[in-house]
Amino acid sequence: MKTIHRLVLKSYLGPMVLTFFIVMFVLMMNVVWRYIDELVGKGLSAGIIIELMTYFMANMIPMGLPLSMLLAAIMTMGNLGENYELLAMKSAGMSLVQITKPLIILVSFVAVGSFFIGNNLVPAANKKLYSTLYDIRQQKQALEFQDGLFFNGIDNMSIRVGHQEPETHLLHDVLIYDNRSTTGNMNTIVGDSGYIRLSDDKKYLLVTLYHGETYEQTRNSNWYNKSALRHHTFDLQKQIIPMDGFAMGRSDADLFSNSQTKNINQLQHDIDSLEVKVNTATTTSYEPLLKEQIFARDNSVLPQPDSLRIDKSRFRDLNLQDSIARLTVREKERVWDQARNMAKNSRNLFSAFDESTAKEALNQLYRSQVEWHKKLSLPVSIIIFFLIGAPLGAIIRRGGLGLPVVVSVIFFVIYYIISLSGEKMAKEGTWAAVYGMWLSTFILAPIAVYLTYKATNDSALLDTDWYAGKFKLLREKFGTLLEKWKVTKKVKQKLESKTKKAKK
Repeated sequence: MKTIHRLVLKSYLGPMVLTFFIVMFVLMMNVVWRYIDELVGKGLSAGIIIELMTYFMANMIPMGLPLSMLLAAIMTMGNLGENYELLAMKSAGMSLVQITKPLIILVSFVAVGSFFIGNNLVPAANKKLYSTLYDIRQQKQALEFQDGLFFNGIDNMSIRVGHQEPETHLLHDVLIYDNRSTTGNMNTIVGDSGYIRLSDDKKYLLVTLYHGETYEQTRNSNWYNKSALRHHTFDLQKQIIPMDGFAMGRSDADLFSNSQTKNINQLQHDIDSLEVKVNTATTTSYEPLLKEQIFARDNSVLPQPDSLRIDKSRFRDLNLQDSIARLTVREKERVWDQARNMAKNSRNLFSAFDESTAKEALNQLYRSQVEWHKKLSLPVSIIIFFLIGAPLGAIIRRGGLGLPVVVSVIFFVIYYIISLSGEKMAKEGTWAAVYGMWLSTFILAPIAVYLTYKATNDSALLDTDWYAGKFKLLREKFGTLLEKWKVTKKVKQKLESKTKKAKK
């Protein structure tokens, strides 16, 4: 490897790693804000939080890689151009393609690796992510008491605490409404102080109360006219109440299988199966309607004896409206009634068909096709973003995180909007999946070729001084034309005045 290639490669690796982690951090903050309500108040351990963030990070890699490649390429080539290193390389006879050759090889390896990430790592992470989020949603809120407010996080129980000491967690002025009895009895417990906490395995509620009273209302089948109330006091009362839902369970990840949790081979198998299912469901739904109602009297495909065949040449010039016009009023009414009844029967038969199976299979087919093409479009988008970023950096000749970040964000927003729009159209079936998922590639690829051409020819595409000079030259030309127009107008006015005097 040449020394220049090692220099370029070393200059690119640092910004690539740095921008990748910056992009991943920004994307992770977006995810955290989306799911913050589901994570807060559940008493999740640090291990669960780290595990969940790991799954989210693996899911964000396909989105973060293209942006990091674009930003790193602009920063690297901009730094080389700003320090005149890029100019020195070109002066030595090296073209832009030769300078970026090691970077192209590196990005190609990253693109191939991104395919395996999107095909193997992301589906497994999504499967674990969905199961973990489901378990978190099923988990009840952690046992936390606020002074003067009722805690209703336990089924058929309501607990109010007057005050809780922050250090010892001793509760004062405790009031408990217990409706857990299957017979309908209701217990009301009042305690001066005590402790209420979950066991270590979160399967039991441990209640310890001091100096209180218990009121138990006993009900029977005649509760509306006869009920009993029992009351007793206590100095110490301990209860162990079985609890469900506070401990986080672990569901089988294989139960959460969809198009985002499958690799490309599984998606291809699903696509083939769903196409057969859609065709079968469609045929089952619409074929009876076509045969029994719409084309019920169409005998053109059936063999007929010679005695029943009609010479169509005799009716070649016969018009349907003329035939109806020749009928009597009652015959016309009978024909219209018969046509209207047949139309109603066809509509009722069509509405009676169950299309839910066909629609569900069709939606799954669209989603599977979208995911199949998404796994292939990711590596291509990484290469295209690099081919956009490297020429842009050579043209801008600015390093750091200023202008490169602005340009990168603009291109990424364009790519993101186009990709989302195409994916939405493909999932709805408006467009084919190949058009929806490759639309951004079709749009950005010519831009990459154009920028590469401009950077190879040392174009001043984004040089502000060049644009200022062109604007100044244009203004001077416009000023010259304006002066000529003024002079021509004055001469014309003088000639018109002389002509008027001569006529007089």
